[in-house]
Amino acid sequence: MFNIINRKTLLDYCNRYPLATTALLEWYHELNYCDFKNFNDLKQKYGSASLVGDNRVVFNIMGNHYRLVVRVVFEFRVIQVKWFGTHDEYVKTDIASVNFKKPQS
Repeated sequence: MFNIINRKTLLDYCNRYPLATTALLEWYHELNYCDFKNFNDLKQKYGSASLVGDNRVVFNIMGNHYRLVVRVVFEFRVIQVKWFGTHDEYVKTDIASVNFKKPQS
């Protein structure tokens, strides 16, 4: 089981991107109960997930319409939400170094 830090952050993103709400909450509930030992285990279940440095993993949400960036520390069973946005916003963002900022309403 993973501890997903920043559940409130996900809820903020749900408010900002209402079309992605169901997909984000499904992701949260799935990952909350997963038992991945490393990125390879995660990749077996989430084939489109990408590792982008600093233990950051990018998930495609709703196909490829949105991207979710999290930091995963497998050793401590922790996932920290770093960023969420549309695919177009993702292309314009330095995902390897972005720090969480509260979504603008």
